Amino acid sequence: MWLLNSSIGRKLVMSISGLFLILFLLFHLCMNIVAVFSGEAYNMVCEFLGTNWYALVGTLVLAAGVLVHFVYAWILTMQNRKARGNDRYAATARPKGVEWASQNMFVLGLIVILGLILHLSHFWANMMLAELAGVHGEIAPTDGAKFINFYFQGNIVNTILYVIWFVALWFHLTHGFWSAIQTLGWNNNIWLGRWECISKWVATIICGLFVVITIIFYVNGVGA
Repeated sequence: MWLLNSSIGRKLVMSISGLFLILFLLFHLCMNIVAVFSGEAYNMVCEFLGTNWYALVGTLVLAAGVLVHFVYAWILTMQNRKARGNDRYAATARPKGVEWASQNMFVLGLIVILGLILHLSHFWANMMLAELAGVHGEIAPTDGAKFINFYFQGNIVNTILYVIWFVALWFHLTHGFWSAIQTLGWNNNIWLGRWECISKWVATIICGLFVVITIIFYVNGVGA
């Protein structure tokens, strides 16, 4: 299959699935912004996502795109290491013009995955999965506001772990976004530099807002 066997096909899948990751982040960022201002409104969104099949399908499509991105990242990394063999240990200095993030995408991706697993264990497992399974704990699956307060308000450990996750996401997105655009063919001499600048702004806005919101949750919890 050319999408797996050819370098162009693999990069194409990585690019398209990477854009799914950005959509996934934007979707959750909007939800978190709602929680800052109103816990009740946030719970309404959570209830909507947990009880409507089309919202569930949309979430699963976005999640599937993210999963494909991570799987292909692993495949590409293993194939690149196999192709380079022992040569990967020979270079110790970063080539001129090559960003640090581009050389450490696998490590950054691993941190992103670990952060995602932490996030899923905190929220998805206790909310959407619990709602589908009909399992209710001390906090109702649709009461996302209480989960946010439980995991963040006054909890410095979780707050720091999430901030580290968002920093890794920033590095990952600053390189990944413009690289995806380049792979998709929008890489002429004029727009390549522009897309690189845009990618840094997009990553900074998304991850910066996540960090600010996380700190707000730590200090004040969700909005009244």
